[in-house]
Amino acid sequence: MEEATYRGTVYPWQCDHVGHMNIMWYVGKFDEANWNLFARLGLTPSYLRQSGRGMAGVQQNISYRRELFAGDIVEITSRLLELREKSIRFLHEMRNAETGEIAATCEITAVYLDRQAHKSMPFEDAIRAVAARHLAPEPALA
Repeated sequence: MEEATYRGTVYPWQCDHVGHMNIMWYVGKFDEANWNLFARLGLTPSYLRQSGRGMAGVQQNISYRRELFAGDIVEITSRLLELREKSIRFLHEMRNAETGEIAATCEITAVYLDRQAHKSMPFEDAIRAVAARHLAPEPALA
């Protein structure tokens, strides 16, 4: 299921010397989308704090497709691609909300952590059940 996980705007101070949004801001906006996606999966900030659990990114691949400029409205949609015992893989698409063009995509693999032990651990059944409902359908084979 693909859902909006971030909406915002590009501010002038987020642009580099050639007038495009600097890559550090793409990463920041994708990070904000991460936390909204996690919350939809049941991994809310309060749950993570109270349970002593956490999430850590272990791989992130960003593709830049179109420039964003000061004043552009940005929307990120996200979908869960894979749910494994201790990790998830998901995809963000950042669009210029006015034109609908994809500005960038970001695929991330993140692991579920026991923060006290500092090691990965299996997702609890309740989290797995919520996350499973958000899995994107597999593409049909041609």
